This record gives sequence, C-alpha cells and structure tokens, in this order.
Amino acid sequence: MFSDRLINRHNTDSIKWAKYANTDIIPMWVADMDLPAAPAILEALHKRVDHAVFGYAKAPDSVTKAAADWINQQHNWQIEPDWIVWLPGLVPALNITTRAFTKPDEQLITFTPIYPPFLEAPENFNRELIRCKLANNNNHFEIDFDKFEDAITEKTKVLLLCSPHNPVGRVWTKQELNNIINICVRKNILICSDEIHCDLVLDKNSTHIPTASLNTEAAQNIITLISPGKTFNLPGLNCGFAIIPNKQIRKQFIKAARGIVPYVNTFGYTACEAAFTHSRPWHEELIEYLRNNRDILYSAIQNGTPQLSMNLPQATYLAWIDIRELNIDNPVDFFEKAGVGLQNGRDFDGQGFVRMNFGCPENTLIEAINRIKNTLK
Repeated sequence: MFSDRLINRHNTDSIKWAKYANTDIIPMWVADMDLPAAPAILEALHKRVDHAVFGYAKAPDSVTKAAADWINQQHNWQIEPDWIVWLPGLVPALNITTRAFTKPDEQLITFTPIYPPFLEAPENFNRELIRCKLANNNNHFEIDFDKFEDAITEKTKVLLLCSPHNPVGRVWTKQELNNIINICVRKNILICSDEIHCDLVLDKNSTHIPTASLNTEAAQNIITLISPGKTFNLPGLNCGFAIIPNKQIRKQFIKAARGIVPYVNTFGYTACEAAFTHSRPWHEELIEYLRNNRDILYSAIQNGTPQLSMNLPQATYLAWIDIRELNIDNPVDFFEKAGVGLQNGRDFDGQGFVRMNFGCPENTLIEAINRIKNTLK
C-alpha cells in the first residue's frame, strides 16, 4: 500500500516543505508524514466534495459513534458519546484547559522535554509552568516520581501529560500511569492527557493505556485528548476531541472555548469517520512501515555515527537524537548544511538534542541518513 516514491509536496501550501522551498534540504522537522492518506478517507472526501455544499457543520452521531467504537476496540476503554467534545485540533485544548482550570496566581506542571505547545499554553495566559525533567538513563527516559511530587506546590492545579510522549517516544506503563494518577489524586490535580499518538505504538511489547481508563473515580478529574490527525496523517483537516467524563468539568471546558475556538470543519468530520470505520488495514500496514523506518534510523545512528545516539522510540514517528558530543550551538543550521531539516531540542526544553521525523518513504529516510553520515565524516 505504501510506496517508496516521495510525493511532491512543493507548492501545495505545506508548512513542512515551504520552509525549505528552492533548496536541497529534506524537511524532517514538523510532525506531519510524507505518506498518503488511507484510500477509504480519500474516497469519503471525494464523495463529500461531490455533494458541492459546504455549510457550517456539527458532528453527526455517526462520527461520534465511530470515535467511541475505535477507542473501545483499540484501547479497551468504554466511553459514553456525551463525554466527547469535538475540537479543531488538540493544541487549542491545552490552552482551553489552562484558561478554564487555573487562575493567574496558580501553576501547571509538565514533564520535559515536551512538545512546545505544552510550554506555550501556560505562557499564553501568564500562568507559571513547573518543568519536571524526565530522567535520562542511557537514552531510556523515565519519570522521577520523587522529583515530580516534590515539585508540586499548593498552587499547582493541572498536570499537562503527553502519552505516548513526544518527543522521547515513551509508552508509559500501567505502573507509571498509576503512579501519576495516585500523586495527582493526593494533590487534587487535574490531569490533561494528550494522547494524540496513542495509535502509533511501534514497540511490539508495549501497549498504550488511556490514562482515564485505569481508575473510574480518578477519571472524573481527567481530560483525555485524541485525534486521528497524527495516526492517519490528517493534521491539515483540523479535527480532534476531548473525552471528559465529569459533566461539570466538561461544561467548564466548553464555556472556556466558546467564542474563541472555531468548530470542526466538514472535511475533518468526514475524514475522521472514514479513518475510524474503514481504515484499519491501512493503519496496520502503516505501523509496519514506520517500525521498519524506525529500525533503519536507529541502526544507522547507533552503529554508524559515533557522535550521535538515540533511544528506540516505543511510539510515534519521531526520533529524539542526542547530539551533545557534537558540541554545537546551532544544530538546526548544522544539519541544514548537511541537507536535512531537523527541529532543535531547545524548543522542547531539551538542549543538546534534535527531533527527526521518520514518517516518510524509506528512500527519503536513507538519503537523509547518508547526508548526515557524510557531514559527520
């Protein structure tokens, strides 16, 4: 189903490729795959276009049912349809949560390095963010729970959790998630769990567990964020949802979004429903393809570039590469000169690392690896 031929995305309004227009730099920075969407999604979108009228849209019952069924089948979590709040992506949800559930003199906490919008949302509302560094044990990242609990103050009201974690690719274990829940219950902290990469688990020995599925009582204080955007390569269609079992928290969340956050568009709903109902074979093949790309990159970094190292991502199509031995101030510029566009770890509060997107045709990945190797030589 997947070809090793790169689809030409130049002059197609792609943020990823426009950054390096008219250059010979392979863009591997932003989390957007250079792989075509599932045939069932394309067919559904064509059908919707043929209808020819594109008015304001509301979520049809069928897409809400599709989302609930997918979560039940994939993650063994039975959710109620009325828990779902549809959103035009998940970054707005981080900001809504910050706005709705903290006051100006209160704090949020998160584990770093972390996807930059986690760092930006508190700043947008002049809230203090506590950054709890993940422990790096020979490129295996873990939560230091003593440090986490010690960092919490009486002003800390929200944990912004990324599960699976971007950028380090960890799939948190049941024990780790239970530890997080127990601490947050004791400290009366709301958990906002961004699980956008939940269906991109590459490690055959790991399973994504929705945080809120572990404890019915604790789930009353958990907001779960999910989207087909990353898994099915639909980020430009802006469709996601929050799962909020607690009715009062759900009302508060919706009120904070009202008048600021736009509705999901027609094509977002259409693509989401087709993804969750008719694209399972495509998804299964995608996981195999990404796992192969991950292994190619990991082997090349670990065995062919002594100045670099990386952990083996358990999930996502993102590699977190340790470049500290290079001792360079501007890694983005360094790798751009090699012909590869990466993202600076500093953006994630991860100085000395870069993030690399391997969600691309295998040939493209191999070319990027060779360019990096040649530069390091």
